[in-house]
Amino acid sequence: MDADKVFRALADPSRRRLLDLLCGQNGQTLGQLCAHLDMARQSATQHLGLLEEANLIATVKRGREKLHFINPVPLHDIYQRWVRKFEVERLSLLHDLKQELEGKPR
Repeated sequence: MDADKVFRALADPSRRRLLDLLCGQNGQTLGQLCAHLDMARQSATQHLGLLEEANLIATVKRGREKLHFINPVPLHDIYQRWVRKFEVERLSLLHDLKQELEGKPR
């Protein structure tokens, strides 16, 4: 996984919107996605290309159509590496605080 590509792809609100649309309904065509966007097809195509380069989406040809599918694996990898380790400590602190407030020994 190239984390830099993933973070760059996620940095843009238009690309996050595309991911949200695919999360809501996976396997959409460019036309279906553009129906929910305020941008030209060419701009949407460029954004989708960057998402595909970051491995955040995959495409499948179906006849003349190209379907776009979200790939959650890079997001999971980011979560595992960058978010989860901070979450464990925070949850542990909240657990300890709860125990203390309830008067239970640690």
